[in-house]
Amino acid sequence: MTKIDSAAPSYHSASFLSGLLQREDESLSFTAQGWMVQPRVEEKGSMPRIVVAAQALTLHQLEGIFTALQSWCVAGPLVKHPFSERFGDTVVSAPVRQTRKGGLQQALGSVAETYHADIAVVNDSPLLTEPGLLVMDMDSTVIQIECIDEIAKLAGLGEQVAAVTAQAMRGELAFSESLISRVACLKGVPVAQLEQIRNQIPLMPGVATLIAVLKQHNWRVAIASGGFTYFADYLCLRLGLDEARSNTLEVQDGNLTGRVLGNIVDAKVKALTVQELQQKWQIADSQTIAMGDGANDLLMMETARLGVACHAKPIVNEKADVAIRYTGLQGLLYYLNC
Repeated sequence: MTKIDSAAPSYHSASFLSGLLQREDESLSFTAQGWMVQPRVEEKGSMPRIVVAAQALTLHQLEGIFTALQSWCVAGPLVKHPFSERFGDTVVSAPVRQTRKGGLQQALGSVAETYHADIAVVNDSPLLTEPGLLVMDMDSTVIQIECIDEIAKLAGLGEQVAAVTAQAMRGELAFSESLISRVACLKGVPVAQLEQIRNQIPLMPGVATLIAVLKQHNWRVAIASGGFTYFADYLCLRLGLDEARSNTLEVQDGNLTGRVLGNIVDAKVKALTVQELQQKWQIADSQTIAMGDGANDLLMMETARLGVACHAKPIVNEKADVAIRYTGLQGLLYYLNC
């Protein structure tokens, strides 16, 4: 057993950590005496794992993270995640034993913010290597904007509508009612102007990478959105998704009428979409994931085996199984069993 000198400059080097984790016959453990390198012992049984992901992660940062979390959990030997450094992030995981009930999610969020790293405790995650289903929200998840807010800007009501959108995403307003009132503000906007928004739509970093990797492993990927078909159907085609469900804006004489056609895609419809697509493609319960950022995504996240918060509102981060806070959407891959 060898102790690592915390006073050495290499302690703050990301490449030093990477080099340690490359050793197949040794493991790296954080103990009361500090970091120890010791012979690797094969793990027995299945335990929850803590996953830490950040750009250029160091032993110094990991020490701070594990020390801050020691009131809630104790981590075992570290291993390098199979996707570590593949997408620019250093990703490590370790078996973890929870020592305190309650408050773990809040603690993970606080420590993640302090170290600007994504940190989660996962247990029985879906297998990347088996067919699965990922259903994602669209606005502020697949893309970086709220489309309804951008349309409202065309009507000169951007700030007013954006304020209502923010309330709805925080769970302070019923989604369907808020959508109806916001869409009413769009009356008279020419449909032709929506093309400008669509052509400039900013994808969330990492979304194309996430979809490509999942598709390589025979996963199905879909959008379930409280947004609009004009954008969701376009993204379905652009990103090669399997399905998209969203709301249809009524149009007359080339202009928006301020009304939505048909039933509104709300929290219940999103959750039902996960179930329907799972049955349609015969996906096992254990292989389902739902990802979103707002309160109206919580029900579908509860329906799926793994609920993922994506750059989300505080209430969503708190209730989700895992959260992507700082990495791109490829960060979801770090939480899967590979």
